Amino acid sequence: MDFLNEFDFHLPEEQIARFPAKNRDESRLLLVDRANETFKEAPFFRDIRNWLKPGDVLVYNETKVSYRRVYLQVESGRIHEAIFLDTLEDNANIWSCILKNRAKLRLGENLWPVGFKEFPFVYESKDNELSLLRSERTITDLDFEVFGTIPIPPYLKRKAIEDDKFRYQTIFAKKSGSVAAPTAGLHFTDSLKLELIQLGIQFVPVNLQVGYGTFRPLTTEQWQTKTLHKERYEITDESASQLNSAKKEGRRIIAVGTTSLRVLETVFDSQQQKFKVGLGQTDIFLSPGDNIESVHGLITNFHLPKSSLLLLVSAFANSRLVMNAYQYALQNQFRFYSYGDSMFLF
Repeated sequence: MDFLNEFDFHLPEEQIARFPAKNRDESRLLLVDRANETFKEAPFFRDIRNWLKPGDVLVYNETKVSYRRVYLQVESGRIHEAIFLDTLEDNANIWSCILKNRAKLRLGENLWPVGFKEFPFVYESKDNELSLLRSERTITDLDFEVFGTIPIPPYLKRKAIEDDKFRYQTIFAKKSGSVAAPTAGLHFTDSLKLELIQLGIQFVPVNLQVGYGTFRPLTTEQWQTKTLHKERYEITDESASQLNSAKKEGRRIIAVGTTSLRVLETVFDSQQQKFKVGLGQTDIFLSPGDNIESVHGLITNFHLPKSSLLLLVSAFANSRLVMNAYQYALQNQFRFYSYGDSMFLF
């Protein structure tokens, strides 16, 4: 995929944000003007209020990160780290997982969360990347909160700490099921949200359960088929109605994050210029050359090189402009990835 070389860059380790800013809205903000192909920076994310206007609609993802990273123990005492992704459609007691050091496991071997032998699992099967674990009982997100930890991204290269339970959730978090945070939402505080509402900004929720595929490198097959990993989404009748009113009235619709944009592009009918109520799964793959009509703006973080998220941002804006903005961010010590700084493209 030589095409992806255009979206490659060297990121110094020290510019990967291992921890969040002291306060959510104190991350830096890079403003990207698509029409004039210019960009400039603001000291803090909360300064975004100066570039928003009454009537704007901010569409946020109300998903909640589940405690799906679990340290499992076998009889010998050996520990295996697992990320629990989802249950099978036809069997709620069988989980697909990313399981470390699985070569040391035997099929049929018993495992249980460290310190919680009352939640046993059986190593059922494996394929090239994922493993299947069968639980002896139905496991809920409340159970994961008992024996699991919040699955902060692998590139942070550290274990989750107590503060991550709070900081790796957005203030909008409501519906459990994600294994990664919709990171653009991490910059908002309750006070900033209230201030924006008082300025006439409208907030509208959608839901996308973020999967672990968001961290995986793109494959040749994904590029050829123009499909990505599937993620569950929902947009309610109320949200669709609010968005359609905004569209009809010519007000700006701004996606808070690539996950929100993925939902909006999935449910937007370009012929009728309307958002449809929806509940299902999306594997939509947006990349340069695609025409994004559902939104007028995008708030996002700085993403991994050659990633589907960077391609999505480059589909919304001119890819040359996006990569120039990334070079500016690199040269000016912006912080990258989930806990990093922010960008507002309009």
